[in-house]
Amino acid sequence: MPDQGAPSCPQGLDRLLSAEGRALLDELPPGPLDPGDALGLGTRLRARFPAELVAAALAQHELRVQAAAKFRRADRMWFTREGLEQASAEPLARHRAARYAGADQVADLCCGIGGDLCALAPGRAVLAVDLDPVHLRMARENARVHGAGELAAACADVRDLRLPRSLAVFVDPARRAGGRRLPATDSRPPLAWCLALAGRVGGVGVKAAPGLPFDLVPPGWEVELLADRRELKEAALWSPALATASRRATVFPGPRTMTARPGPPVPCAPPGAFLLDPSPAVTRAGLVEDLARELGAWKLDQRIAFLSADQPLRTPFGRLLAVEASLPWNLKRLRQLLRQRGVGTVEVRKRGSAVDVAELTGRLRLRGDARAVVVLTRVADRPWVLVCTEG
Repeated sequence: MPDQGAPSCPQGLDRLLSAEGRALLDELPPGPLDPGDALGLGTRLRARFPAELVAAALAQHELRVQAAAKFRRADRMWFTREGLEQASAEPLARHRAARYAGADQVADLCCGIGGDLCALAPGRAVLAVDLDPVHLRMARENARVHGAGELAAACADVRDLRLPRSLAVFVDPARRAGGRRLPATDSRPPLAWCLALAGRVGGVGVKAAPGLPFDLVPPGWEVELLADRRELKEAALWSPALATASRRATVFPGPRTMTARPGPPVPCAPPGAFLLDPSPAVTRAGLVEDLARELGAWKLDQRIAFLSADQPLRTPFGRLLAVEASLPWNLKRLRQLLRQRGVGTVEVRKRGSAVDVAELTGRLRLRGDARAVVVLTRVADRPWVLVCTEG
């Protein structure tokens, strides 16, 4: 259900985009409004503006405040709640747009409110397509805020379009329906249709769920996994015309990116003085051993993604932890170690462990002011626990 006051129809958005609507939005103070301030402000504004327009403006202001975490120019952009939730953050969109540097004409299919369109549009001719007329209008306005030049738009089902062979395409199929997230293998339009575009146009990029099974991606395509700090955000699939590798992991801030580096198998050994927890983009892309070879690290277990070394492993592709204690899994000994160190707060990380984290935290009965990272894992196929601090 649309937010109260949100521009859920073209007429509602038209009113916000009118001179009256823009004047009202310009009167709203920057930054978030607490409920009391919003109530008082709304009362004062309704004395001069229609009540529905005030409600829509306050809703839009709230969305712009939330959108500041994703977009630098959020205070001049237009959003619905659903459109904002589904839009990629600006740094990720700019990174993807760099793949189209040589393309004079790009189509953004299923463009939503235009998160990617804003990065694709400057300096070239762009076509924006979406079935939702409100989102499409917002996409056009948002792209202009970011310097779009030659911009065309079509409110249509992307599957009905006739696309010229010379066109490069970015497509972000919907992965939600009725307010619910679809399985990673499902989207609207279907992934198979998106992939088949490669036979019709000059190059294709597809935004996909990071959990997408890689066996659905045809040979010759690149799979890029993107993470913002420790959170795996999305995957990008690049057709052979735009691909530069088979697998790629990209992390933000940065961006920093890595691809496969073939070499000998990575050895397994007991934990050293330092532990590296690879970025989820690296693990999902299957590049843990490539990272280990680059860093001169070893694995704790053949099937576990943690890496270790006796020297600090400085890399943007993982989180470094200093190992304070290393022992076979034993709850009693772990509790004793933490008490000896005065640890009152723990963060639990686990790979390859069957231990229930919530249950473990309660059974540790912690007391003290110190903090520690407890790592539950396997070493040479044995259950193991490491007590660590930030490296």
